Amino acid sequence: MRAKGAIGLRSAIVPKLQTTLALWRLDVASELLFVGDAGTTEPSRPNRRSGLEWANWWTPRDWLTIDADFAWSRARFNNDDPAGNRIPGAIEKTVSVGVSVDNLNRWFGGLRLRRFGARPLIEDNSVHSPPSTLVNLRVGYRFDRQLKLTLDVLNLFDRKVSDIDYWYESRVTPDSAAAFGLPAEPRTLRLALQAGF
Repeated sequence: MRAKGAIGLRSAIVPKLQTTLALWRLDVASELLFVGDAGTTEPSRPNRRSGLEWANWWTPRDWLTIDADFAWSRARFNNDDPAGNRIPGAIEKTVSVGVSVDNLNRWFGGLRLRRFGARPLIEDNSVHSPPSTLVNLRVGYRFDRQLKLTLDVLNLFDRKVSDIDYWYESRVTPDSAAAFGLPAEPRTLRLALQAGF
């Protein structure tokens, strides 16, 4: 596998803000594709991926951090094929935005949004997955240096989206309806008490 990075820039000119911009390219000799019937991956055609990534980290207060990452990419098989030249499952647009609070008296926590854009599910791009957006929440309290309580709320808005999408017919049981993806977990609460010694 050969990777080439074209350009990268990093800046901290604006006070309390770090930003990074990267333009990249990756040549892959053989893409591994998931085969639904076999439940495995198999080597496929050579391809080229290229993209732009922009990452930002801002700390307007000592206790507050805001980060935002954006990525755009293009993934195509190199050789012509009647089936098409799109790479199944290759995400072209992603966004991740988060707000974190720490050392606010004894409280800490954060809110994070993750968005995946639509992606092709077969080579000719006639079938593609819909975009998906999930939001996770964390709230915590430190009783002292050794003891803290944390509540995580995963999939805060209980979105009915797929974590992973494949285009093949799968059935949980012979009588169940066909499904085309792996659903994200529903809204889930996790409460943790951590003690250090």
